[in-house]
Amino acid sequence: MLFRSIAEYLERYGFKVKIINLAVRMLHDDNFRAEKIIASLNPAAFGIDLHWLPHAHGALEVGKLVKKIHPEIPVIFGGLSSTYFHEELITYPQVDYILRGDSTEEPMLRLMECIESGAKPHDLKKIQNLTWKKKNGVPVVNSLIYVPSGLDHVSIDYSFSMHAVIRDMNLMNNLPFKKWKEYPIMAALTCKGCTQNCTICGGSAYSYGKFYGREKPAFRSPEILASDIRRIQNYSKGPVFVLGDIRQGGTAYAKQFLRAIQGIENQIILEFFRPVDRSFMEKVAGAIRHFVVQLSPESHDPAVLKYSGKQFSPVTIESSIDNILSAGAGRVDLFFMIGMPGQTANSVMEGIDYYHHLLRRFDGNGRLRLYISPLSPFLDPGSLAFEKPAKYGYRKFCHTLDDHRKNLLSPSWKHVLNYETRWMSRSDIVDVTYKAALKLNSIKKEFGHISVQKAEDVENRIKKAIELITYIDKQLASGNKKELHKNLLEIKTDIDRVNNSTLCGKEELDLPVNKMSLRIFNTAGFLIKDRLKSIIRKKR
Repeated sequence: MLFRSIAEYLERYGFKVKIINLAVRMLHDDNFRAEKIIASLNPAAFGIDLHWLPHAHGALEVGKLVKKIHPEIPVIFGGLSSTYFHEELITYPQVDYILRGDSTEEPMLRLMECIESGAKPHDLKKIQNLTWKKKNGVPVVNSLIYVPSGLDHVSIDYSFSMHAVIRDMNLMNNLPFKKWKEYPIMAALTCKGCTQNCTICGGSAYSYGKFYGREKPAFRSPEILASDIRRIQNYSKGPVFVLGDIRQGGTAYAKQFLRAIQGIENQIILEFFRPVDRSFMEKVAGAIRHFVVQLSPESHDPAVLKYSGKQFSPVTIESSIDNILSAGAGRVDLFFMIGMPGQTANSVMEGIDYYHHLLRRFDGNGRLRLYISPLSPFLDPGSLAFEKPAKYGYRKFCHTLDDHRKNLLSPSWKHVLNYETRWMSRSDIVDVTYKAALKLNSIKKEFGHISVQKAEDVENRIKKAIELITYIDKQLASGNKKELHKNLLEIKTDIDRVNNSTLCGKEELDLPVNKMSLRIFNTAGFLIKDRLKSIIRKKR
């Protein structure tokens, strides 16, 4: 989404921008070759997103490929991970510039103007948030001072993406994920930054303040946020995920948004970072016809909740669920995590028992769903737990960007993990993850939330995953690298198969959508209107 806001901002000022999701292209077509499409391009600069750290290896390899094919064209990196590791990242030969922070639309425009005019050092020094290197390779770090206090100056409503699809006659380049055509979920962004200080989150108030220059969240105005969603409704009848708790901006903000959103027919997914009361949920139900709520307490265990910075307790978890279901939510998704501070293997399994208790309390209501997963692959750099591991009971295995990049090449997710805790080793985390998944799968079958056949499929995948990870551990223990590579290649098909929705069915998080959710003809009409309005504005 944020890549698209940068693209729209650049196009607003005369640059032509093309976005190509190489990962999705490769997932859709085994014969797709990134080298071929990169070689066909000749831009003023290439931009590569390194926002989420699991993309570290892939992003750097793409950069390396770009430099091999186009050695003279500059490569720009951006995103939170790029920002956190900028001093290390700039030393890579495939990286020329890094734009730091969470809002780089304006600095990117200045950088592109500078590149087009010859990228002279005295001009580069004036660009806020920029890390760059001189011709002799010496890094230069400009001040991170461009941190806008609001978000209303950027477009994040997908109109650029739709325009790009029609302009380039290519939907595949712009797909956000592989199955988006079948499940066209979109997102609306409430803010950048956060008011919460969850221990494991690299996007917490602590992280934003210390590493990304943002002392308080920047909000999109509630009316414009609602307008974003209405514009999405013009393109798609699929679900819209409102990112960020709408209450973070205060009670008045939430009420204004709910007034502005009235009449939307799309399913709206809301996330709440803290408990929710009956009165507020009645306001939500009065404004939004079809809504789903996500809660992420991460655990039911008071000891874990105390460490984690979450504002939930078993009592408020249950009261929130009651309030949400009573208001008519289509579903309540409850998310628990494995690998939290203060959490033992017994605590994880008791969390699954707690879900069983919730289902009994709420009469097996199929609208209440629990999802549990390990904190993987990495403990977030910039989070309180990563920065102060001893305080929160963590032991880190990775410290640098290169440490994390190398870990991503490990043959199993157990060895990709960049941490263990005082209460659970990496092996413990893996073992209890599969035990919890098997027990949760059995509960879903018991209450009819999944079919017997689906439950058997998931159980077989989990058991196969346990076999494979045991086999891989034995191979690693042998110390024979040549044999290890050969043996892993032989089981690659099995690994790929069990990695596809091992812990639950891949469709369990999806909401029901109409097969014709994308409104192709509507989209063309609205884009033509937008284009005419743009021409009129420019003439004026």
